[in-house]
Formats: sequence, C-alpha cells, structure tokens
Amino acid sequence: MPVKTFQDLIKEVHEKGICQECGGCTSFCSAAFEKVIGFKKPNSPPEYINKEACLDCGICYILCPQTHILDDDLNKTYQFTDFTSMPYGFAEEIYSCQTTDEEFLKYGTDGGVVNTLLNFLLENKIIDGAIVSKAEGPFSREAMFAETKDDLIKASGTNLNISPHLDEIQRFNTYTQSIPQLNHYKFKKLAIVGTPCQIYTIRCMQNLGVTPSEHVEITFGLFCYHNFLFEKSQIGKFEEEFKIKFEDIIKINIKEDLILKLKDEKEKEKIIHIPFNKLVNYIRPACHSCTDFTNVYSDISFGGLGSPDKFTTVLPRTEKGKQIFNKVLEKNIIKSLKLDESKRRSIKNLIVKFSESKMERKHEFMKNLK
Repeated sequence: MPVKTFQDLIKEVHEKGICQECGGCTSFCSAAFEKVIGFKKPNSPPEYINKEACLDCGICYILCPQTHILDDDLNKTYQFTDFTSMPYGFAEEIYSCQTTDEEFLKYGTDGGVVNTLLNFLLENKIIDGAIVSKAEGPFSREAMFAETKDDLIKASGTNLNISPHLDEIQRFNTYTQSIPQLNHYKFKKLAIVGTPCQIYTIRCMQNLGVTPSEHVEITFGLFCYHNFLFEKSQIGKFEEEFKIKFEDIIKINIKEDLILKLKDEKEKEKIIHIPFNKLVNYIRPACHSCTDFTNVYSDISFGGLGSPDKFTTVLPRTEKGKQIFNKVLEKNIIKSLKLDESKRRSIKNLIVKFSESKMERKHEFMKNLK
C-alpha cells in the first residue's frame, strides 16, 4: 500500500472541513530544514508552503487526529481495547476536587485544580514549564508558556475585557493551538494542557518517537464537548440572541451547558446559562467530527461536568498521573469531596451521557458528509 502524504490529508481531512488545526502536521514535518507546510491563514487548515521539498514520508498523515492510524497501538497502551470503552476510557477512580490555594481558586476555572497541579510540578522541578491556554477575551484564547505561579494566574483568564480589541479581531476562537509551541522553547521536561485532539496527536508523536515529544513529561487533558468559533460579524447576532453584551462577559465556564458570568449596569455580577443546543451556529465545524469527550489518552483528565460549583471532576488515568495526583492529595494541596458509590456512579453516568452524545453527533455529521 502506498504511503499517504499531506496531499491525502488535504483530500480526506481539509476538503471535508474536519481539520482540527492542532498543528501536529506542521510542527513535526520530517523535512526539518525546509518549511514544507504551515498555516497561511488563522483559523484555517494548513497548506503547502514548499511542496517541492516534501519528502512524502507520511508522518503528517499518521499524526493527524482525524486519520486514526495509531488507534490500536494507543488503545493498548492506555488500557482500553475497543470502541465501546471510548466514552469513559481507563480510570480506576473519579474525584471531585478543589484547590486549597486561595489565589488559584479565585482566578481559576471550577476548582483551580489544573493550575495547582502545574504549580506543584514547577516548584518541585518535575517540569521546567507548561504550555497552557490564556484567555485574551470571551471566546478568544492563545497558547502561553508558563514557568511560574504568576504565569499560571495570568493564564487563568478570570477578568475578561475585549472591548479595546473588537476592531482588531476578525474571528473569535476558544480553540488554542498549543502543539506548535513545543518547538518554541528550550526545555527538558514539559507539561501540556490540551484538548482531546491535541493530546491524541502528542501520543502519536511519542509512539513514533518524533522529536521533541520525548520531552513532554505529563499531559493534562480537558473535557471537551466543543470549541467555539465565530466571525466578528456574528457578535451582534450572539448579543441579540442571548440578550448580553460581549464587553460585559467576565468569565466563561462549561459544565452541562455554557455558563457566562456577566457584569451588569450596576457593576454587580450575574450568571446566565445557555444550553448547547442553542449554540450550534457558533461551534467550530471540525468539533462535530470528534468523538473523545473525556480526553482518554491523557495522564489526568479534568472538567467541570458532574462536580458542584467551584469543584473540578478529576480522572487520573496513567500510573504517572495517579502518582502525581496522590502526592498533592497527601500534601493537602488540593482537597477531594467524599463521594459514595452512588455519587461516583452518578458522575460517571453523566460523563458517559455527554460522551455518547458527542459520538452520536460525529456519526450524524460524517454521514451527511458522504
């Protein structure tokens, strides 16, 4: 069978509108001394920059989270062997946690657990830095390299105010291109916080021994039902539909629906909830083609779903993930609610429900593409 190349990616992924724009193919092209492919336009699939220099090695095709070439290998490594276990993945325990650090709790999303764990890893020299996502405004994020606690707090993005940037930003996107950042820093041990498609791509890199994926010490995976993408022209429609103003949004969270914290005319805060089925027109098209909600290939998965306000649902998956998580529990750096069997089952069922919904969404989406 002939090797599939970037040209095949264009036909099978880009032209179908299902490119996740994760950056795996552009960042780890084996033509190291030539820039063969790259992103010419923001929020668009990568393109050939120097087609003549392409080695036709097929690395880009294998790494793509939409081709699933290495699924069997990864499923064996991460302890589930068939598609039926995909909704939840491998996790022996489920937790509902909150940081004991007042700053991370104040500025973080949900229980501030992800940043607390990253800070623990940094302070104990287990990692040299972390690639995280920083809020630039409501529905707009970019990758950031964090080396200190202050960096992590700055990336938390609680205080959002995009009004000065409205004239500059043409598209708003909650999806953060984190993978290309791997090539921008000199490091030996790195943590990366990412979506399911990003973590999947990193695991493919590690499976193939693609440099510098060997320096990714640990992966923190976020629950992900979808990311948002809309043109500047849609802002007015969004504001009218949901009776809000972008400039009033000070915090975004996702649990069973989209949760917006707003500041009203009297400078008081109010909370509104928007069901996902009302947001179809604002979802990144490629997100419809993804099945992984719980980030099954990460070392630890995190999300707000199933936990009460100001708490994070945590699924330690790998031995490395479980060891780090247990250390911070033992040191009381984070605290965990006592969940009886009924509550654990309730949280798991809710997670599986959302996972199955995402899988069904892909099935319907792909059926309509054919």
